[in-house]
Amino acid sequence: MSLPSDIHNFIAREAGTENFEVHQLAGDASTRKYYRIVFESQSRVLMYWEPFSDPASYPFLNVLGHFAKVDVRVPKVEAFSPELGVVLLEDLGDLTLERKFWENQNQQLAMPFYEQAIDEIIKIHFLASKPVTPLSVCQTTMFDTAKFMWEMNYAREHFLEKVGGVKLGDKEQRELQNEFLNICDILDRQPKYVCHRDFHSRNLMLKLGRIYVIDFQDARTGPIQYDLVSLVYDSYVNLSPESIDHIKKDYVQKAQDTGPKGAIRSDFEEIFRVQTVQRCFKACGSFTSFYNMRNDTRYLKYIKHTAALVLSTLKDDGRFKLMTRVIQDAGLAERNYEELCAV
Repeated sequence: MSLPSDIHNFIAREAGTENFEVHQLAGDASTRKYYRIVFESQSRVLMYWEPFSDPASYPFLNVLGHFAKVDVRVPKVEAFSPELGVVLLEDLGDLTLERKFWENQNQQLAMPFYEQAIDEIIKIHFLASKPVTPLSVCQTTMFDTAKFMWEMNYAREHFLEKVGGVKLGDKEQRELQNEFLNICDILDRQPKYVCHRDFHSRNLMLKLGRIYVIDFQDARTGPIQYDLVSLVYDSYVNLSPESIDHIKKDYVQKAQDTGPKGAIRSDFEEIFRVQTVQRCFKACGSFTSFYNMRNDTRYLKYIKHTAALVLSTLKDDGRFKLMTRVIQDAGLAERNYEELCAV
C-alpha cells in the first residue's frame, strides 16, 4: 500500500532505501494508525497520528522516554517527524499477551508472562513515580474525582442510556450521581502513583519471550489498583479465579518487597473492589461508545461479561444500591449485545 509522499520520503530517508514495503496493522480502539515497514530483511513500525510541535512534551515520546529511564520495556524510538505526526518504532512483532493466553489450554502456562507483566507494573508504579526534573507529563496528569466522574458519566450516557435504554427520573438521576461521586471520591483519596491507564493483554507484547509495554501515552497518576484491575479483569481474556488470585498475590508481594513502605494498605481489597466497579463500568461505556459513535461492532461481544462483573462486584460491596438495581433491573448483565450488529 502507499502512504502520502512526504511520509514515504521520511521512511525512505530513515531506512536508507526507496525499496520498502508498507503493511497496515490492525488497530485497536484508537484513532492512531500503525504500519509495518519492511526493508532489507528489517522491519519497523510507523505510528501515524496528528502533527505535534514539541517532542519533549508530546505525551507518547515523553512517557516513553520516562518509562525507558526506569527500565520499563517499551519499544525503541528510531526516528520521528513532528510536522508529519509520525514516529518510527522498534517492531515488537504481533504476539500479544491476549494471543499467548488463548494459545494455552492450561492458564498456568500463561502465568509466567503475567508475572513479567507485574514486574512492569511495579516499575511503572514505584520507579516512574519518583520525582524527576522536569516532571514527566504522566506525573503531572492525574486521575481525580473530576476525571473519574467524566468516565462514569460517559458510561452512563453510552451504556446505560443509549444502549441499555435506562430512563431515570430527576430524583433517581441525582441519587445515581451521588453514588458515582462517592465511588470517585473514594478512589481520588487514595495515594497516587503513576499508572499506565490501559494495562491489559492487548497492550502487552511478547518479543523473544519478554513482555513489552505499548499504548502508554495516556499514563497518569492514580490508585495502584487501577492497573491491576485492568490486567486481571481484562475484558479480552477470561482469567480463572485461581489465576486472578495468583496475579494479585504476585503484585502485593512485589509491591511490599520493592515499593515504598505502606504502598499496600489495609484497605487494599476494598479499594480494589471499588476500582473494579469504576474501571469495568468505564469499559462498558467505551465499548458501547464505539458502536454508538462509529458503528464499530467489534467490541460488543465483550460487554456482557464485563457488565456481569460490575454487577457482581456491586453486590459484593453492597454500598451502591441504586447503581446495582439499575444494572440488574435493566438486564444489562444478561443481554446479548451482539444482537445490535443485526439492527
